[in-house]
Amino acid sequence: MELFADIIIDISHSRLDQTFQYRVPEALQGTLEPGNVVEVPFGRGDRRTKGYVLRITEYSSCPPEKLKEILRIETDLAGSESKLTALALWMRDYYGSTTLQALRTVLPFRQRAAQKTKRTVALRLSGEEAAEKLDFFRRKHQTARARLLEALLEESVLPWEVVTGSLKITAPVLRALEEQGVILCGAEQVYRTPAVLRMLREESGDGLPDKAVQEAGNEKESSGASRGVRLNEEQQSIVDTISGEWDDPSCCRYLIHGVTGSGKTAVYMELIETALERGQQAILLIPEISLTYQNVIRFYHRFGDRISILHSRLSPAERYDQFERARTGDIDVMIGPRSALFTPFQRLGIIIIDEEHESSYRSETVPRYDARVTAQKRAALEGAKLVLGSATPSLEAYFEAESGQSRLFTMTRRATGGALPSVTVTDMRGELRDGNRSILSRTLSEKIRSRLDSGQQTMLFLNRRGYSGFVSCRLCGHVIKCPHCDVSLSLHRNGRMICHYCGYEQPAAAVCPQCGSTYIGGFRAGTQQIEDLVRQSFPQARVLRMDADTTRGKDGHAEILRSFGRGEADILVGTQMIVKGHDFPRVTLVGILAADLSLNAGDYRAAERTFELLTQAAGRAGRGSQAGEVVIQTYLPENYAVTSAAAQDYPAFYREEMRYRALSGYPPVGGMMALHCSSGDPEQLAVAAEYLAQFVRKLAGRYQAVVIGPADESVAKINDIYRKALYVKHPDVRVLTSIKNLTEQYIEINTGFQTVRVQFERQ
Repeated sequence: MELFADIIIDISHSRLDQTFQYRVPEALQGTLEPGNVVEVPFGRGDRRTKGYVLRITEYSSCPPEKLKEILRIETDLAGSESKLTALALWMRDYYGSTTLQALRTVLPFRQRAAQKTKRTVALRLSGEEAAEKLDFFRRKHQTARARLLEALLEESVLPWEVVTGSLKITAPVLRALEEQGVILCGAEQVYRTPAVLRMLREESGDGLPDKAVQEAGNEKESSGASRGVRLNEEQQSIVDTISGEWDDPSCCRYLIHGVTGSGKTAVYMELIETALERGQQAILLIPEISLTYQNVIRFYHRFGDRISILHSRLSPAERYDQFERARTGDIDVMIGPRSALFTPFQRLGIIIIDEEHESSYRSETVPRYDARVTAQKRAALEGAKLVLGSATPSLEAYFEAESGQSRLFTMTRRATGGALPSVTVTDMRGELRDGNRSILSRTLSEKIRSRLDSGQQTMLFLNRRGYSGFVSCRLCGHVIKCPHCDVSLSLHRNGRMICHYCGYEQPAAAVCPQCGSTYIGGFRAGTQQIEDLVRQSFPQARVLRMDADTTRGKDGHAEILRSFGRGEADILVGTQMIVKGHDFPRVTLVGILAADLSLNAGDYRAAERTFELLTQAAGRAGRGSQAGEVVIQTYLPENYAVTSAAAQDYPAFYREEMRYRALSGYPPVGGMMALHCSSGDPEQLAVAAEYLAQFVRKLAGRYQAVVIGPADESVAKINDIYRKALYVKHPDVRVLTSIKNLTEQYIEINTGFQTVRVQFERQ
C-alpha cells in the first residue's frame, strides 16, 4: 500500500507556509509518524532540505509518480525536535494558529544566528623537534618564526589575537608554518554566555563562591538551597514521594502549595538533582519578572555550569546559543520564562513551573498558549514529571488537584522556622476623613521611621495592576461596575464608562452613587511620585525605585536588586516586579499601597489577581531572623480578597472565589474562550466583529453556549491597530474546540476577514 506525507518545508521562510506532499518509501512505512523531522528533495536541482511531517495519508493530491520521495528521517533529532514538532501541531489545533506560527513558537532555535568562534594557534611538534626548529629559525634570522615558536614552547596553544596582536605574526608566516607542519591553526565554537552567568563565573573565580556570592546563597540556605543543607519534614516528604513515583507513568502531575518562605526552591533543586542522577534533564520555568541575579545564583551555586538561562533581554545570538547548548547536551538545566518550555532537551525528565499562578505564563501572540497547559502536553509526550508550585495557586491548578487530576502537597510553615509576618489593614477612607490626603497612611509612616532608626529595610509596593480607567470613591470605596458582567467599568477620554466584556456603557459619574461624595475618580499616583514623596518625608533615607523606567537596561533588574540586597538602600519602591520571589533578610516591613486597585480591573480574575499580589507582597517581610510586619492600605478592607490575603488563608479565598465563578460560569467551573479581533480600519473591524458574533451565536445556539460581546478591548487601540473581543462560555472545553474549528473555517472562506486578524485564546 502506498502512503503519502504532508510536509511543511523550512520554517525560516514565511512564503512556504503551505504543505507539500511526498511519497513515503516502503522502508519508512510503519516508522514515519506526524511530528518527525525528515530530509526531502525540494526545488530546482532537488536540493536537500529539512521538513516537518504534519500528516500521513493513503491519498495523493496528484498522480503518485509525480511526487518526490522522502529521503530519510532525521534520527539525530528524534529525541528533541521531532517531539517539539508534535507539540507544535497540538498547539496549532488546540489554540488556533497556522502551522508555521506554531512551529516558529516551539522551534525558536531554528532562527540561526552567526556562530561565534575562538581561533587558536597550536604547536604540532614535540618539545625536542620544536627546539631544533627554533634553533634553525634563529640561525637563519627568521625572527618572527622564532618569536612564535618561543611563545608556543612556553604555552602550546595561543589565542589568535595574541599571535597576530602581541606577537605581531602575519598571516603569510602562519600559513607557511602550517604547511610545514609546525603549527595548527584552528577554530572552535564559543557559546555566548548571558550576563548574569558571566557575572557569577567572575565572582566565583575558581568555582567556589566568593563572599558576595556566598552571602546571596546563604539567604536561601535555611531553605535547603545549598548542597548539604537538610530539608525539613515537609520538604523531604515531597521529594521522597515524587522521587519514589519517578518511574510510574500514572503519577506525573503535582501541585506544591507552600506559604511564602516555605522552601519550595529547595524542593525544586532536589527534584532536579534526582533527574540529573538518572541521566535526565530539567526545565524550570520562572516568571520573567522573577528571573534575577538573586534567583539564578541559588541554582548556579548548586549546579554550576550545567545550567543556563533565558530571558527577554538576551540577544537573538545569545538565545540561539543557549538552545544549541541544550541540544548538544552541554547543559542539563534550563531556567527561564515560558519560552524556556521549548528547550530542545533529548532526555527531559522534569518540568517545574514556579509561581504557576503568574499571568505572564500566557502568551499574547499567536498561538496564544498557556505555558502551564502546554507544559502538561509536553510532559506527556516526553514521559516527564510536571511540578507546579505557588504560595497562591491559580484556581485552575487547585481545582485540578482537588478533583484528583494532580497530586496536592501543602507546606504550611516557613523553612526558617520563623512566623509569617503580622499584618495591619489600614482603611484609607478613615485617613481621608481624618484629614490625611497622603498616599502614605500614618501607621505606615510611623513604621517606616522605626525601620530607618533601627537600620532595617522597607519595601513599598504600589499595586498598579488594573489601575487605569476604573472609577472609585475615596470616601466610601464604592466602584462603579457593569450591571451585566460584574466587572468594573473603564473610564474613557470621551467621558463614557465602558464594560470591555459586553460593551455596556454609561456617562462618567461626577458624584458617588453610593454616598454622594465628590471624591470620585481614577487613581493617578505612580512609582516616581511615590519615590518623590518618600524622599520628602524621609530625607535621611536612601531610596531605590524599580519599575519599567528604571530597568530598561539589559541588566537593570539585577543591578537594582543586588544593590538593595547589599544594604545600599533603606527603602525600595516598586511595582509588582519587586514582590516576586525575592529574599531580602533585612526587610522587616512591607507597605502595600492602593491594595484594592487590582480589584477594580475589568476582568473576572480581578479578585484572584489581588489576592495573589497581596499575599506575595506580604511574604517578602520577615524572611530573615527578625520578625516582619506588613501594612495593607485599602479603601475596601472588608473585601474577601483583602481579608484572606491579610490572614494568608488561601483555602478561605478559594472557597469564596469558587462560589463567584460557579454563579457566573467562569473558569475553572466553566470553560471560556476569547476571540480577539484587530484591524487598522475601525469600520471594517466593527463590521467583521459583528458578523463573527452572529456566526458564533448560531453555533452557540446549537451547543447551548453563551456569547458575550463584541466589545472594545481594555486597550482599544495600539500602534494604530483597533481591537475588539468576543467571549464564548461553555462548561465543556470540547464544545469550545468545536466552535473554534468551525469559526476558523468560516474566517478562511469569508473574504471580509482578509484585513481583520482574529486570534483565539483559551481562558
